[in-house]
Formats: sequence, structure tokens, C-alpha cells
Amino acid sequence: MSATVHCFPRQEIMKWNGWGYSDSKFLFNKKGQAEFTGKRYRLSGMILPSLQDWFENTFGASVKQHKSPPSLNAGALPPANLNEAFLQDLTATGIPFSHEADDRVFRAHGHCLHEIFALREGRGFQRVPDMVTWPNCHNDVVKIVELACKHNVCVIPYGGGTSVTGALECPPEEMRCIVSLDTSQMNRILWIDEKNLVARIEAGIIGQDLERLLNEGGYCTGHEPDSMEFSSLGGWVATRASGMKKNVYGNIEDLVVHIKVVTPRGVMEKSCQGPRMSTGPDVHHFILGSEGTLGVVTEVTMKIRPIPEYRKYGSVVFPNFEAGVACLREVAKQRCAPASIRLMDNEQFQFGHALKPQVSSIFTSFVEGLKKFYITKFKGFDPHQLCVATLLFEGDRERVLQHEKQVYDIAAKFGGLAAGEDNGQRGYILTFVIAYLRDLGLDYYVVAESFETSVPWDRVLDLCRNVKERIIRECKERGVQFQPLTSCRVTQTYDAGACVYFYFAFNYRGLADPVHTYEQVEHAARDEILANGGSLSHHHGVGKLRKEWMKESISDVGLGMLRSVKEYVDPDNIFGNRNLL
Repeated sequence: MSATVHCFPRQEIMKWNGWGYSDSKFLFNKKGQAEFTGKRYRLSGMILPSLQDWFENTFGASVKQHKSPPSLNAGALPPANLNEAFLQDLTATGIPFSHEADDRVFRAHGHCLHEIFALREGRGFQRVPDMVTWPNCHNDVVKIVELACKHNVCVIPYGGGTSVTGALECPPEEMRCIVSLDTSQMNRILWIDEKNLVARIEAGIIGQDLERLLNEGGYCTGHEPDSMEFSSLGGWVATRASGMKKNVYGNIEDLVVHIKVVTPRGVMEKSCQGPRMSTGPDVHHFILGSEGTLGVVTEVTMKIRPIPEYRKYGSVVFPNFEAGVACLREVAKQRCAPASIRLMDNEQFQFGHALKPQVSSIFTSFVEGLKKFYITKFKGFDPHQLCVATLLFEGDRERVLQHEKQVYDIAAKFGGLAAGEDNGQRGYILTFVIAYLRDLGLDYYVVAESFETSVPWDRVLDLCRNVKERIIRECKERGVQFQPLTSCRVTQTYDAGACVYFYFAFNYRGLADPVHTYEQVEHAARDEILANGGSLSHHHGVGKLRKEWMKESISDVGLGMLRSVKEYVDPDNIFGNRNLL
């Protein structure tokens, strides 16, 4: 079997200066009502009656004070620094390329706050790729890398463009021609092995397209990172990605069977596709998390599974965050975690409530009121303390129902109350639209960002409390005039610990350089995470944003070993975008 996705230029359907599809965004309409535009999501076209009040009260902002981002100014881009000899040889191969302004700027950035803020303020970047090329297959990548080595051209692999670590930024000091190698045309499922339940897939395929094509044959990978609509398979490998359903399907390192990588030294891959090998250090572990510093991932063989027979959402309300964390710890200890279990703190609960669409009937409104009365009045939960876990169960029906009972029984021991399938499903699906909210904030002088870590179980509560307090303190000391929003959620659980996501945002009116202020606060928060036993990153990676902490994260010896691998595989620093090392 061979399947392919037919791609169109990304900038025709996606924002060049914000998250996601061009037709999808949050806005406040002429009546002052919040709505989400487009037709792509369940929330699309719906009125969100509580969002305006929550937004204005939380940030001290006014929806009457709106900023409109500028259009792309091609004349403001740095001129293309083309290597004519490389260009001539590339032309001879027939591989498509471009040095048009919109192609270059679209691939000059990921989605860090400082990148998007610069675009929306019309400031642009000091350095952008000089050209973009679109290989169609593994052999095309081999040709491009060979020509890059021959002509001393710098290559930056580009997958889905969803990086939040500065990984796609072009170093301003790089004097060589920089080529953005866009893998989007390498989007085929090359074959499916139904006996061994593996598939060979080109690394440029986008997550949602991969799942759709596999679903047509009755299969799935089960790997669903929050960015799966836009991120690529190659990007998952390069950053050691994690998905929302990792409890059943595993993280990317658990799914990968074989990887093919084009490096300046040649093609790197294992000689067989056995499920496990004991032949010295695993070369896959050098590739996973290498963040584009060693070469280009071109093909991946990964595990697949039949589409689960049954899927059921759920949710649990806890009296407080401490009870919720204790429950998740017990679920992990008993190794009975559902496909996805996510615990949001009270701040995120309030935020999620603000995103509830307008109810369609008096009866629905009445039922919602009864639920709220039961939880807050009859059961005595404080609405300013309670938190919610969202659940997703997958498998055969009988096993799912048994599994569901086991999890709810554990939750009850920690004061948890079942809160229904609808809330669970809504919470899971909201994951895909939350990223659009930062663009709304920027329209009204609010900056927002998220970051993540992994931490042992016995440090989860301390880390969450201390990091949120540190953010509030740092914002106050740095002149932020309004109380910032700080929140967290536990998103993935393990035997020995959990992944924690932090979100924070603030009204930047009165600040001379809001991005610099944000970066100072985030830097302090990262220091606090490390001081509390957290990791530098759970799944976003290091990029340029966090590389200063690498020494204390893996020691001098570990860092030296990684640099030695880089120097051997890429002696001329062809993949010299300064990530990670």
C-alpha cells in the first residue's frame, strides 16, 4: 500500500504571523461577543458568552482597545544571500525551490512569543532563510545535502513549523547561504506491514494526515501531540515528542522501529527492523531529540495498531488540586491510567468555563445549573479551589468499562466526583483551539506563553506552587501593572513522575519592552523549575531558547559527548542552526 497527501502552499491556508488556519480565530464581534470563526472545529461559529468578562477581569484589559497586526512587508526582509553555484547545481536536479519573500519568511520562525510578537509588530527578523527547497523523497534530500556540503551551504530542516524553542531561527551571524529544507512534499505512507503491524512513512507527513490515511485502512498510531494538526512525523522524532494518549500508545521513542537520516557523512540507519537490538549504544537515541543538528529525518518505520473498537470520555471534579494530584499518583501506581488523563488547576478550570459556548436551550441551562449547585452547595466544593481531570478511555468495550470503573473508584477515594462525558470530551477537544487564544491576547495588549517540564511525583505540588508564586513575584518586580494569570496542568503520568504544563499571561500596557520582560520572567520560572527538581523539557526540546541550561541538565561529560557526535557527523557544520549545543 502507498498513500500520499496532496499539499498546497502552506501560507495559502495558514497564518504567517500566528497560530493555525487563516480562517480560524477568536475575536470579539461588533456586539462585543466572543466567537470562534471558521468551520474546522466543534467550537467554530459559536458564541462564547463568558469569555469577554473573564478576559477583561483577568487581565484588566478592554475589548475596545484593539490592535490590528500589519500585512507582510516583503521589502523589509533581508535580501536573499544566494550561493549561485549551489543554485545552479540544484536547478539541474529538478528539485523545486524558491527565494520569494513569503516563502522565506513563513519558514523563518516557529511559535515562540518573541517570534510571533515581532511579526505582529511589523519588526521582522534580522536573518531569514535565503531560499526554500521542497524535496519529494529521500533521494532528493541526499542530493540537497550533498550539494550543501559541496558548496558550504547551511541547511535548516523544516517540518510543520510548530517549534516553540526558537529552533527555526536563523543565526544573525551566519554568513553562508541558508536553505530551508521543507519536507512537506515527503508525505506518503510507503507501505503497511499488517503481519508485524508496522508502517514505513515519509517524515514530512503531518500528524492529522497520517492518522487519516492510516484510519482508511483500519489502523492508527495513537500518537496525538497537541500540535498534531500541524506538526510532522520528522519533527516528532527530532524533538522526542509526546502525545496525549501516550499511556496506551507510548511516546514517540516507544513507537519508532527504524529511522532513516541523511547526514553530511551519508545515510544513517540500522541494518534491520527487529523490535530490539543489543549491538552497542542505540543510534536511534542520538537521532531522537537531535533537533535538526545532525541531519534530516526522511523515513520512519513505526508501530501501528487497529483502530480501537470503543472510545469513551470522562471527567472528575476534585475538591482541590492536591486531591487531584494524589489521585493521578495512585492511578499511575496501580498502572491503570486511561489513554489520556489530564488534571487542570482551578485557574485553568475557570478559563475552560469561560470558553463554554452559548447553551442551546433552557433545559440545557437548567441541567448545568443543577450540576453546579450539586458540586458547590450540596457537596461543598469551593468553586475557587476545585479542579477537574479529563479522561479518555480506548480499547474493546468490555475492557474500557472495567477500566473506567477502576479509575472512578480510585478517584472517589480522593474525594473525586464523576462530572460526565461531555465535559471530558470538551476538555480534550479544547486542546486544539487553546493555541489560537494567544493571538486574541496580542490583539488587546496581552502576552501569553506556555512551557513544560517533567518532575518526580514527590515534587509535583511543590514545583507547581513555587513556579506560580515565582512568576507572580517576578512580574510585580519587573513592573507588570496587572496581576498575571498563572496556571498549570498535569498532562502525562509515569511510574516515577509526571509532565506539568505551565501557562502564564499578562497585560503589558506600560512596559517599554514586553517581550524582554516576559523572557526575564520565563527565565526565572525555568530556574525555579530546575531548583525544584524539574527537567529542562519533557517534550518541547531545547532549541536555542533553553540551550544555556544544557550543561546543568546533562553534565559537562554528557554535553561533550553530544558535541563529539555532532563534530563527527557534521564536521563542516552544514546543519549549523545552533540548536541544542
